[in-house]
This record gives sequence, C-alpha cells and structure tokens, in this order.
Amino acid sequence: MSNDTALSKKVRYRIAVDTGGTFTDVVVGCSTGGIAMGKALTTYDRVFTGFEAAVRRAAESVGWSGDDVLRNAEVIVYGTTHATNAVLTGKTAKTALLVTEGFADTLLLREGGRRDAFDSKAAYPPAYIPRGLTYEVRERVSAEGTVLEPLDEDHVRTLLHRLAAERVEAIAVSFLWSIINDAHERRVAELIEEILPGVPVTLSNYANPIIREYRRTSAASIDASLKPLMEAHLGDLRQDLVESGFDGDLLVVTSEGAVLDVDDVLDRPVLLLNSGPSMAPLVGASAAPNRETVVVCDMGGTTFDVSLVEKGTVRHTREAWLGEPFVGHLTGLSSVAVTSIGAGGGSIGWIDAGGLLRVGPQSARSTPGPAAYGLGGEEPTVTDACVALGYLDAQGFEGGFTLDRRAAEKAIESRIATPLNMTIEQAAQAILDVSSHHMATAIRQSALEQGVDPRGALIVAGGGAGAMVAAGIGSLLETDTVLIPATAGVLAAFGAHKAPIATEFLSPLHNDTRSFDVSSAANAVREVSAKADEFARRFPGTGADAEVTYFVDARYPGQAWDLRVYLSEAPVAESAAESIEAAFHKEHDHRNGTHDPTSRVEIIAWGARVEIPRPELVDSNANDSQTPETHRTDEMVFDGKKYSAPRYRGGTLGPGDVISGPAVVDLPTTTIVIPPTWNAQLDENSNFYLNLKEA
Repeated sequence: MSNDTALSKKVRYRIAVDTGGTFTDVVVGCSTGGIAMGKALTTYDRVFTGFEAAVRRAAESVGWSGDDVLRNAEVIVYGTTHATNAVLTGKTAKTALLVTEGFADTLLLREGGRRDAFDSKAAYPPAYIPRGLTYEVRERVSAEGTVLEPLDEDHVRTLLHRLAAERVEAIAVSFLWSIINDAHERRVAELIEEILPGVPVTLSNYANPIIREYRRTSAASIDASLKPLMEAHLGDLRQDLVESGFDGDLLVVTSEGAVLDVDDVLDRPVLLLNSGPSMAPLVGASAAPNRETVVVCDMGGTTFDVSLVEKGTVRHTREAWLGEPFVGHLTGLSSVAVTSIGAGGGSIGWIDAGGLLRVGPQSARSTPGPAAYGLGGEEPTVTDACVALGYLDAQGFEGGFTLDRRAAEKAIESRIATPLNMTIEQAAQAILDVSSHHMATAIRQSALEQGVDPRGALIVAGGGAGAMVAAGIGSLLETDTVLIPATAGVLAAFGAHKAPIATEFLSPLHNDTRSFDVSSAANAVREVSAKADEFARRFPGTGADAEVTYFVDARYPGQAWDLRVYLSEAPVAESAAESIEAAFHKEHDHRNGTHDPTSRVEIIAWGARVEIPRPELVDSNANDSQTPETHRTDEMVFDGKKYSAPRYRGGTLGPGDVISGPAVVDLPTTTIVIPPTWNAQLDENSNFYLNLKEA
C-alpha cells in the first residue's frame, strides 16, 4: 500500500443532512479540518437521490471526491420531516388502539380545549385512531398500582383475532395507571407477539410515562402508527447508504434537539415528530452565546420556523401540537419550542375571493418548484419575486441549476400583476412584503407568548431563503441588528453536526414539597439514573463524557399545567424539597410573571436528561484576508426604486469587511440581500451582521 493510499484511508468524514420540503441541505466535516456545504432538490420517491446529489455538490465545492466522502464517512446524521408530514396528512399505518374498558374516547375528547372558548357548538375533531379501530379491554389498575380487575386474557385473544381479520398494521396499548403498574400492558404485548407476530406494538408506559392519560395515549398511538412507515423509510436509506460504501454510524435527529442511533429511533419513532426544526436553534445559541435573548429564524423552501434561545440555552416545551392547538395532536414529549408557519421560499402568492394578495401556506416544494426553477411550476412564489427583483444570481443559484427569470416574471405577471393592475416589479415587491409581514408577525407572537420583547432580542436569520428577507424582517420588528451565521444556508444541517447524543428518562412518582417522601424521591432518582448510566455505556469512549441533568415536572396544587424545573444536583437529600420549591417559584415567575412563595409544590414526575457531547468541527477553509471582490453589478429593485447594486463573492470577504447597501453577497448556499438603508459586516467567525445605517 502506498503512503498516499494509507493517508487517504485515514481521512474520515462526518455528514449531516436536513431533508426539507424543497431542498436537502448537507454539511460535510473532514477529520483533517475543513467544512463543505451543499444543497440539492429533495427527491420524494427516494430520499437518497437528493441526499447524494447534495453530498457531491458539497464535496466538489472544496475539491473532495463525493464517492470518497460517502465511503469514508464515519457518521451520518439524518434529519427528516417524513414522520411529521405523515401524521399531518394521515398517511400512516392502519393502527388499532386497546384501552381500558370505559375509556374509548380518550383520543376524541383530548384535553377538552377548543380554538374558540365561546363556541359551544364546535364539533370534536376526528380522533387520531378512529372509534372503529379502538377496542376496550377488560382490566383495571388503581392509582396505587393495585389490580382492581384482572386482565381478561380470553377477551384479549378474541380482540386480537379480530384485528388480524381487519389486517391491522400496528397496535397501540394504553391502560389506566400503567405508569404505576404496567403488568397488563406488558402481558398484552406478549399476546400480540403470540397471535400477531411481526405486527409492531407500542405500550403507553414506554412511549411517554406521564400522568396525563390523553398525552400518554396519543404518544403511543402516533408511535405505533409510524413504525411501519419509518421502518421502510429509514430501511431504504440504510440500504442505499450501504450500497454507496458507507459502513459508519447512522444517527437520526430527534425533537429534543439531539440525535439518537437509528435503531433507537425505529424503536420509538414518535421522537421524530417536529424534529426537523429542532436543530437550527443550536446554531443560534452558539453564534451569540452571550446574548440575553436570541430569536432564531429558519426560512427554508416550505416553512418559516421561529425558536427562542435564552442565555445560550434552547427553550423546550411539552405543548408542541401537531397541527392547530386543540384540534391537532399532542404527545406531551419534550421538544425544542418551535413555531412554524407556511412561509418559505416556495410559498405561493395568490389572490383571494376578495381581491387581496395572499402568500402561502401552500408551497411549490421541490416538485414542480417555483416557476424560476424551470421544472414546470407556474405559480408565483417568494423565490420568483426575489428573482424578478434581481436579488438572486440566475447563473450561480445554490440549487445547482440556472434560474429562469422570464418564467418567474411571467408567473407573477399572469397571476398577480395583471389582476391587481400592477407592474411586475410592484407585484414582486408586494409578494415579498406580504411574506415578510407574515414572518415578522410569527416572530412577534412567538416571542411575546414566551414573555420576550423581540425588539430587545438579537434576530438570527438562517435557512436558504432567510438571508434574503432578514433586513426587511428586522425593520418590521424595529431592531437595528440582524445576525446571519456563516452556515445560514444550511442552518439545520449544521445544527445536526453540533447536536449531542441525548435522551431523557422519566419516573412518574407523585410527591409533595410539604410532605416530602425522601424514600420515594430516592427510588425515582435511582431509577432514572440507572437508565441514564445504561444509555451512556452504549457509547464507548464518548459515553464517558456523558452529562446527566436532573429535573422535576411540578405544579402548584390545582394547576392544570406543570412546569419543568432543572436542578443543580440529584434531589435525594432531606433538603431537596426546599430546593425544588425555590426553583419552581423562580421558574414560574420567569415564565408567567408571578409566583406564590407561600404555596407548596406538587411533583408529578422525576427525570434525568443524559447528554453525550460530540466533537466540534474545525473549518480550515476559513478565509482570513482577501480583497472583497464584486463579480457583477446588477439592476435591483428596493421599495419600488431601481438601483445598480454590486454582487460580492462571499468567499472573498474577511473579518471586519463592511459592505454598504444596496448590495448582495452570494454565498454557496444562500444569498444575503442588503437594502439601501443597511450595512453588512463580517466578524472573525465569518458571521454577517446586518446593521441599520444611522439616519
């Protein structure tokens, strides 16, 4: 073996991929230093096709071999919206639900809320699993775990034979108080394996062991319904990767803002829900770790996602609805708190029955895509508006193909400009303005609901389309600074590179700070600690660096909702009640602006989050000092006025360089638009700061 061959075999790569509705984004890191980024159109029939194209584009951009990158990748981190889309569109497996006798309407009633509190005639939305596939089982366990009615196994066998005749593809089991005593759930799982071997089953105590019956049942139902689908989806991806020469570890992005081994995810696919947007906040947190509050915006081709970072910590929630609140579905699992709206580069502009211009939520996606893509799309989109206004470089577009400006203008003219008696430029500007207002409203609403004034926060804009509208959104939010990270165009994919391997474990043992049961608390903490240690041991080497954080889910007596409170140490001492109470009061005041220092606190669950950090990427390709280079001067339109504006090559800019608007900076995976009233400055980490010019 030659020295060159031996050296090449030592070069290893790490690949992170984010499969979005329009583009598949890829970030490749090399063991010898260097980062490459690329994107390609998402391929829905076979996800690997778009993934491979993006990897090759990334590799070729820095002179690497795409084949070598795939063959020598030691780890691939995969992010996908496939599970979320399947739930929202109802394209999941035919799933049956087994519940305790008398509780067949848990999924229908949900938690009793409705969008309009005063609309007493509102009908219940359909249950996730229809009533015709929900079966009551004769069994009952008390809240203390005592068996009140034994499991009727003959009845269960009869039901399972009926399910076989119904050709059910998956089964969820959710019995009352299985979180205290799950013997009946486990026995039913054994019977399912005996009578319906190979049919996936999910037990509620495994899917989400919490006290709330609806959330536990919902988590189990969704998890079961996703198992056949994700087994096929991830199975196809694994097969394609193996055929390409990949023999490393395949990790998958979860909703917790972390990654897990693919087999862990296949065992519990409910963790994939809302996982797509969970990665971008990690980049926002690291780009501005010292800022009090950061609002991270990720604008892709289909959606616009907003999340909040406080003092470098990404905010999480267990109230993430799939679909609209009260009429969608809720699992109660911890996930990164993200607000998503249908406003992306592919969002379609249209005129409603009243003659008003609307943008989204419909998207052209990757097929047929915006009109400018030349793939058959005829509807005008936000991307088409940016093309018509001169912002996008038709020859150097990051998708790897040439944009058709005439097609974009034709779509805008026929669908928007002519009906509204506008010029093409006016209609394009209107599309962009309406979309920007939607996004600014989403940011404002999301921030205010979480007690944050967006005017005092740093806005971090990313995603393939985010840098084009960042300054406009900043103006609408009355902020004079917007940060565009160096990896803005592939924000979520780069976040996946940074994401730790992590998960959490729960023990739903009730306790009270004024009648604190130390023994019960110790048992709960011992249980979650053992599970955390077992998880960490599965990752030799890196698992030794595992960080375990303890928390409780708690509430004031009589409260409908609980809060998660993180603790500085394992709560097993006599003084734990006092420290939990103080921490809860502080968190309640932070979240709600009020607290009751005289009240006791109820603890409804104990938990541990185990987190295994992953090595940081080193970019040896960073540009230190070159002369800023313009490669063309184009005619662009800003607020109805035409300007001759320079286009800068992003790779020629160095720390401290200031670009005065109007101008555009072309980067490999995004385009930064700098309006006439803004400047852009590059910092030492290759991040761009857009600053409003002084009047």
